[in-house]
Amino acid sequence: MTDPLHSDLLALAQEAALRAGILLRDGRPADLAVAATKSSPIDVVTEMDLAAEKLITTLITERRPDDGLLGEEGASTEGTSGVRWVVDPLDGTVNYLYGLPTWSVSIAAEQDGETVVGVVTAPMRGETYHAVLGSGAWATGAWDGERRLTCRPSPPLEQALVSTGFNYVTEVRTHQAEVAQRLIPLLRDIRRGGSAAIDLCDVAAGRLDGYYERGLHPWDLAAGDLIAREAGARTGGRPGERPGHALTIAATPGVFEPLQQHLETLGAWHD
Repeated sequence: MTDPLHSDLLALAQEAALRAGILLRDGRPADLAVAATKSSPIDVVTEMDLAAEKLITTLITERRPDDGLLGEEGASTEGTSGVRWVVDPLDGTVNYLYGLPTWSVSIAAEQDGETVVGVVTAPMRGETYHAVLGSGAWATGAWDGERRLTCRPSPPLEQALVSTGFNYVTEVRTHQAEVAQRLIPLLRDIRRGGSAAIDLCDVAAGRLDGYYERGLHPWDLAAGDLIAREAGARTGGRPGERPGHALTIAATPGVFEPLQQHLETLGAWHD
């Protein structure tokens, strides 16, 4: 039986993600412009990132004023309840800026430091993914009702379809390209979608055998990591470490270890 608190957190996360997704989908201006840059001139923030984060954080603060908040675009509140929300209001900003459909809203709730709820909505797919710790991963979309998510049966690594992402700092993305060049002969193929949250959900949904990326932040991975794990995938970073900024990996159980070993050998991580 799901903890009543977790049920409440899930309902709020779903409402906030839905409302933010509608704002981003229907409110995208034809002359959308860059509002600021993050790590480099090509790592952009749009006015819609800021508007979506304000919508989400305002709703959460109104409903649960004692909770903490961590948002990509600057929201940061300590809170006193033991619950913290980790929010990426627009994951895949460059895709969104260019009118590409692979972007998402990602909202996770942590309780005493552990992620207990994750919601990722992909409005241009018409899909929303969610998980509660210990209760499986689920999605709504073109199919009737909710669909329980299960990762794919594990193929040999050479038959695995794996996704990755690239940083916006030139030196880092150059190294990532070198790693991908050396990894691709060992796989079926590599994809690059542009939204870490969607990549993690695609592992959960059986659309990918694995995913890895260097340089993710908590808001990039918190919700998607829980969804992938609840769908039966393994997640982690370097051997013995949790997923994080140095390296994030999510894969079917049989793909995870060989993929992790190759990434370690290739130096895909960073200190």
